[in-house]
Amino acid sequence: MKARYIIALVIIIGFVIYGAVSLKTSLTPYVSFAEAKSSPQTVQVMGELEKSATRYDTTAGLLYFTLKSKEGELLQVSYKGVRPGNFDQATQIVAIGNYKAQVFEADQLLVKCPSKYQGEEVQSYKAEK
Repeated sequence: MKARYIIALVIIIGFVIYGAVSLKTSLTPYVSFAEAKSSPQTVQVMGELEKSATRYDTTAGLLYFTLKSKEGELLQVSYKGVRPGNFDQATQIVAIGNYKAQVFEADQLLVKCPSKYQGEEVQSYKAEK
C-alpha cells in the first residue's frame, strides 16, 4: 500500500514539474527595444505608433510601421497578415515576435485604441451645471 502512495506522489510531482516547464516556455515577456534586438526568443514590445512611417503592401500582405518607446527609441516592425481595422486609431501597439535582419518581425499585433467613452463623464458633468 505504501508503494502505491510513493508511485502516485512521484507521478504527481512529475506532472507538476512538466506543467511548470511548459508554462515557462509559453510565456512571452515584455522587453525594451534594446533587449528585443538581442534576444533570440519570442518577445513582446510595446510602443506608440509613428503614423508617418506606416506602409501596407497589399500584394504581399505586409504591414511596415515604426514604434516609438517612452524613452524615444524607434523600432522598425514588419507584420505579415491582414492590417488590423483599428490600426490608424491606435494609441499603443504591442508586437509579439522576433528581431531579425534589422527589423522586428511580428507574428501578432495587439492594438490599443482610445476608449470611445473617453471624456463622456466630463461632457455630461458640464451639461448638468
